Order: sequence, then structure tokens, then C-alpha cells
Amino acid sequence: MALYAELHRHLGGSVVPRVLWRYFQRHSEEMISRFSDYPAFEEFYTKPRNTLDEYLELHTLVESVQTVETLPYFIYRLLRGAYIFENLAYLELRYTPYLRTPEHLSQGERIDKMAEIVDVVGKASQIPEYPIVTSQILCMHSRLPYEVNKAIVDLAVQSQKFVCAVDVAGGDRYYAERLDEWLQLYEYALSLGVKTTGHLYETTAGCYPELIPLLQRIGHGIQIPLLYPELLPDLARRGQCLEVCPTTYIKTGTLDDIRQLKTVFDKCFEAGVDIAICTDNAGLHNVRLPFEYENLLTYDIISFQQLQACQDAAFKHAFASPYQQRPASLLSGMLNPPPAKVAANRE
Repeated sequence: MALYAELHRHLGGSVVPRVLWRYFQRHSEEMISRFSDYPAFEEFYTKPRNTLDEYLELHTLVESVQTVETLPYFIYRLLRGAYIFENLAYLELRYTPYLRTPEHLSQGERIDKMAEIVDVVGKASQIPEYPIVTSQILCMHSRLPYEVNKAIVDLAVQSQKFVCAVDVAGGDRYYAERLDEWLQLYEYALSLGVKTTGHLYETTAGCYPELIPLLQRIGHGIQIPLLYPELLPDLARRGQCLEVCPTTYIKTGTLDDIRQLKTVFDKCFEAGVDIAICTDNAGLHNVRLPFEYENLLTYDIISFQQLQACQDAAFKHAFASPYQQRPASLLSGMLNPPPAKVAANRE
């Protein structure tokens, strides 16, 4: 059985529509009343949006119900589906902990509550019947104040049992007005030994070359091979990996046709830049990781050999993985030992 690693999945966007609908049925008559039935809700929840900003508004729908009390409910169902339907061996979940704290509290009180959120997510992710290695990436946010984002980095340092890295999310076109802050925060994170990724070069409005050297992985990054392929040799030299999420670019209106990604994969493979194929928001898209693989193969965007290289890259660049290679490779080695080892065993 093939086992996979998922490096870019948002906690908010991971809730599949049926699970969210059932939650609303039990806890929010107001939300249920907005839709005639479940198909109407699913169509609203999963339909493509015109822009990334419009798409990101859907996150607020889920963030508002992911509280200390409800997070275990959502995480259990997320990991159950990931283990049974996706064959995940490794999963990094990313989210902004500040946005899971009560809105009526002061900024300082909400910052203090973030550690509890991380602890709840970490403990809820340890499910013996679904043994997936999990870790958290804490997202700074382009619309949160500097003080909150710095506190998120500090929390990542304090919570290394559960947290493997920091990210920045919230819409990449908003970075420009505070670029010095993002440079300072990433340099601060690296100085404390925190690993880094970030939503960058996802859209044409999110291209900031100054940030690239501060990231160990790049969230999306598709505009680099599409518009700035001259940057690829430096990415290869630094050993950076792109977290490419195919369905996202259609859902956000970033690309018109998924086949445009062929250029992304071709140029990255030519330059020696690794790509990990990810889902981003599996719930909002109503897709799972094997579907992303199949879709890329169906449209002849990548070959089977390239797919395997991307699957290997996901484990290679996983921030908290105990595996040095894909678990499937380890199993293959056990089932097909080298000839010398076989001969020794026979003696």
C-alpha cells in the first residue's frame, strides 16, 4: 500500500462539507436556514471563486466554529478521513491560533489563549486507531498586528512538541505595505531555530523576492516558474521545495486551466527544484490528495515517474517526519532485500 505525506493543508479548509453541515445541523439553526438543503450548501461551499480574497472569506466560516471545545470534533473526523481515504502517513496542519480564540477578549487575552489552542490541536491529533504522524504549522496573518504575529513565532518556539514551523497567510497582496515586518519576523523565527514556509508567489500580486531566502519551503510558488524562471537555480541551490496545490488555482481564479501547471512542473524538474503536491483546503475543494495525483496524470501534466519524485519530495522536505524516505520505500526494501543480504541470510 502506498503511503503519502501532506505538507500544505489548512485546518479551516480541511473540513469536508458533509461534516460541517452536520455540525451546523446540531449547533446552528441560523446557518442551516440560509440553505434549502445539503446540496445547496455543498454547492456554495465548494464552488470556484473569482479571486483569492473572495476565496479566503470562506475560511472565516469555519474559523468561527473551531474553538477549544469543538476542535477535537473536527480533527478526529479530519484524521479519520485522511487515514482511511488518503493513506496519509504524515500530515502538517496549518492555521492561525489567534483566530480560534474568543473574539470578545482583548488582544492580550487572545494571545494568552493561543497556547491552549495549540495544546488542544496537538493532543486531539494523537489518535491510536488512525496512526498518522502529525505536526502543526502556525500561520502569522497579513491582517493581524505585528505584536500578534510575533507572539505566534514565540509560541512556535515554546511548543516544539506540537509545532514544526511558521507560515504567513491571509492574502499575499497585503504583504507589500508591511514587507519590513515580514522580513523581520522571518529573520526572528530563523534566529530562534524555527523552520519556515510562507504563502508566496501564489498569485501575480504576491511576488516578493526579498522573502524567498528566508523560507525553507515556499507555499505555492507557482509564479516563479511561470513568470520568474530565472529564480529557479537559486531555489535549487538552497534546496527549497514548492508546495503546489493544483485544485486551489482553479478555485481561486489564479489559473484558467489546470494544464497551465505543466509549465510549473516542467521548469522545476529541469532546474532541479523539488515539488510536493498538496491539497491546501481539501474540504473547500471536496477533494483528497490521491485525486490531486490522478488529476495531474489524467491531464498529462506529469508522468508517473515525476509523480513518484514529488511523493518522495514530500517526505524529504517534511519538517517533522521521522522518515528519511517514503515508508513505501522502506517496505520495498524489507520485501526485496539486496542480493548480498539474501545470501547472508541463507548461510
